[in-house]
Order: sequence, then structure tokens, then C-alpha cells
Amino acid sequence: MPPRIPDIKLVRKLVPPLSKNLHKGQAGRVGVVGGSEDYTGAPFFSGMASMKLGADLCHIFCEPGAGTVIKSYSPDLIVHPYMRTSDKLQKEHHDTKDILERITGVFSRLHVLVVGPGLSRDDAMQKTAKDIILKAREKDMAIVIDADGLYLVQNHPETVKGYKKAVLTPNVVEFKRLCEAMNVDENDAKPEEVAMELSKAFEGVTIVQKGGVDIITNGDEVFQCDVEGGAKRMGGQGDILSGTIATFLAWGKAYEDGVWEHPPNEIESKDIALYATWAACFITKSSSKLSYEKFGRAVLTSHMLEEIGASYDKFMKQ
Repeated sequence: MPPRIPDIKLVRKLVPPLSKNLHKGQAGRVGVVGGSEDYTGAPFFSGMASMKLGADLCHIFCEPGAGTVIKSYSPDLIVHPYMRTSDKLQKEHHDTKDILERITGVFSRLHVLVVGPGLSRDDAMQKTAKDIILKAREKDMAIVIDADGLYLVQNHPETVKGYKKAVLTPNVVEFKRLCEAMNVDENDAKPEEVAMELSKAFEGVTIVQKGGVDIITNGDEVFQCDVEGGAKRMGGQGDILSGTIATFLAWGKAYEDGVWEHPPNEIESKDIALYATWAACFITKSSSKLSYEKFGRAVLTSHMLEEIGASYDKFMKQ
């Protein structure tokens, strides 16, 4: 099946109106699980991207060494320093069960969960993240998995297998490792065909294969986002994508729940993840291009955050 570009006018119907009839939180409440002592920027970029696009609230669940730093980056994020690395679990006499209970206690305040930005590969952080994903599945919550969260999935595919509200966002290297883990042959096949096979191997998980042209598939359909991005590939762009996907998925849930009035059944529930991820790829690539045009080689991922508003406007007027 050749990839296609969805009708952007239809995709835009996921965007909630700016209305006095909506109250705080109805336009998206996002949680980001990640952030370790060495990696504080990733969860910040993911969380801020979600809010710059239009989510009302964002909670960051991170390790204490990251918590103070992330709080200093922005007062807009709600930071919970509940995660623990293996050595700190031993020193503080905690266990992962206590941590899990504290984090899942916030689930009632969330629509979508992002797992992976700055998580690290520490055993305790990985185990806690795995348990969090399983609890989110029980709550029927949409989940975006990126970065070290994909390392978790690579080693424990059963964590997301068969869960159609999960979205995986691998880059080239991560995609290859996931294919190896799921016994999907990449040889002599078109990229979109391999992506579809990987999605099928995960039993319908949405795959966003990042690249010059992003390929998005749920195993049944395949979209492509060929919007031009910036020429510089600095770290952190994937974190921005994970945050924008989260906001569109939160909006998709609000759309499903009828938070605002709209004609029924224009977008089927099974298609929300496909449309949401395509829209997020559009916004992220556009932000990359706009920031690169301003700063050239000096462009930083933080500059992309400042272009999300302009990219959103472009998306709404395209």
C-alpha cells in the first residue's frame, strides 16, 4: 500500500476551539515520564512542546536530580520528582512499588502519557517505566513512547504489543532495533512496507518512523509527512515531536468525548492516532524549518519551541 497524505481539513477537526465554554484542563492534560540526573532537557522539550501547541497542563515525572533543574527551566511545568535510579532506591530504602503508586495516583488528572525522554537505561528507571505503561494500559490511556522508552520496548515488546493506543516514534537506529526484536526483515522492501510489518508485529501499535519523510502506520493504513524540515539535525527534535503528538492525542480524546460540539463520526476512533501523529509531524517539521531559516547553523532545539505557534498557524491555514 503506497503512503498517502491525509485531508488536512479533516485532521484539523481534532483541534478544540478556543472557547469560554471550555474549562482548564479540557484542552489536554499531558504527563511525561522521564528525566534523570544526566538528561534534563528531553522531558522539558517534550512537556513545553505539548503546552506551546495548546495543552492546558503538563506533569513531568522524573528523578530528583532532574526535578530541581527542570523546575528552574520553567514554572509552567508541574514537576514530580518521584522516579529513582537503582542506587538511590538502595540508599533511600524505597521500592518501585511505592514509586508506581505515587505516579499512578496522578493518572486521573491526565489524558495522555509520554514515556522515555531522558529516562536513562538504569534498571530501576526502566522497570518503573514498564510498570507505568502497564498501568496506563489498564486505564485505557494513550501512550507515546520515545527515546529510552523504545529501548524498554525493544527488550520487552509485550509491554505495548496489542495496545492500539500506543504510539512508537523510532529514529533510523531505533527502528532497526525494533525490527530485529520483532523479527521483521528490512531487506528488499519499501520503507512503508517495513513500517507496516513492524506495526503488524506489534498487533496494531502506531509506528512513526522519523526521517526526511516521516512514515506513519497502524498496520492497516500508512501516511507520510513530507513537509520540509530544517537542515540541521540537533538533539531534542524527537522530544518536541513526542510532546506535540501527546497534545494532538489529548485533543483526540476530547473530540471522542464530545467536549465541544462537532458533527458526529467525521473522524473514527480508530483513525485518531494516525491523524494526531501526522499533524504532530507537520508541526514539528515546520518548526524545525522556521527556526533554521532564522538561525542557520546556530539553531538550537529551544528555538524550535518558539516557532510552534507559527507552525500551528501554518497548519490551520494550509
